[in-house]
Amino acid sequence: MRDLLAHSARPTGFGPLSRAAGAAAVGTLLLAACSSTPTDEFANTPAEKLYAQAREDMGEGGYARAIKALERVEGRAAGTLLAQQAQLDLAYLYWKTGERAQALAAVERFIKLHPSSPALDYALYLRGVVNFNDNLGVFGKLSGQDLAERDQQASRDSYQAFSQLVEQFPTSKYAADARLRMDYIVNALASHEVHVSRYYYRRGAYVAAINRAQRALTEFAQTPATEEALFIMMASYDKLGLEPLRADAERVLRQNFPTSPYLAPDAVAGERRGSRRLW
Repeated sequence: MRDLLAHSARPTGFGPLSRAAGAAAVGTLLLAACSSTPTDEFANTPAEKLYAQAREDMGEGGYARAIKALERVEGRAAGTLLAQQAQLDLAYLYWKTGERAQALAAVERFIKLHPSSPALDYALYLRGVVNFNDNLGVFGKLSGQDLAERDQQASRDSYQAFSQLVEQFPTSKYAADARLRMDYIVNALASHEVHVSRYYYRRGAYVAAINRAQRALTEFAQTPATEEALFIMMASYDKLGLEPLRADAERVLRQNFPTSPYLAPDAVAGERRGSRRLW
């Protein structure tokens, strides 16, 4: 193998003294590099003490530091109840810090790995809470958007988690709140269907409006949104000239909501003339 350095010109003064100076310089650089390497502040801390520190940080609002500590605990105490607790705390903190995807991943991992855990009811509750989001954020508030106008898959996932909780653990301390949230979700989902139905009606897609209104009636029969769903069906059938179906929708509306403003004599007629809008 040819040694390219054997025939290359060397710098003047590259003698024994220069080699020593070069070695010292290299050593200095190595020391500098080592000193700049970030140290693991949790390196020599036992898992139990690390968890206690994480809980203290959580109580003081130091979520970022607590997350780092809990991630170490989960690894070091693998296979123990302490690791399980760290997983649940991590899921909660990810949610608190706005990392919804990480929160869901953490809680789903816990449910999969520990299906017989005594904390499974809390894990299900936490999964529901992570998906249950009634905070629209800045853009939602500025646009006047409400929950019914958003994509509802997360709400359906949340409902499923809460439903599983109350079915498997009816006496859990989380069950009562889960039931309240389920009622809220059902109303939001019903309102969503009516919102879509109203959207179609306003654009003249009357058959599509009827279909979405019927979906609200079928899936969410006991919710307040069904009142408007029936009216949209009345108005849509009226637009399509289907008088018997319109009359049937009005009969159901009158039977279930006898004092509804949608039963005013000019409600549908006014909608036809464009002189009155109830929404």
